[in-house]
Amino acid sequence: MQLAKVLGTVVASVKHESLVGVRLLLIQPQDENGHPDGDAIVAADPLQAGIGEIVEWTTGREAALALPVTFSPVDTAVVRIVDHVWSDARHLRGDQ
Repeated sequence: MQLAKVLGTVVASVKHESLVGVRLLLIQPQDENGHPDGDAIVAADPLQAGIGEIVEWTTGREAALALPVTFSPVDTAVVRIVDHVWSDARHLRGDQ
């Protein structure tokens, strides 16, 4: 699962016709501890996520499949808005 925090929106003066009505977001990928992991990226957002929310994102063909028009020229898309994130370190220690 790839998580990211929504930093803001991206405005495109011209969009491919399959992306009309689909917002573009600037998202910051996060590591398992919720810290920034790499550079911010632009993702298509069919779910209307808000600034500051945590989202799951995907790339490749699966990104286009998340959109209303599945043959869209996108490589990254938001696929889920995440309500809660927690880490359970028991698996790291071998506890059951």
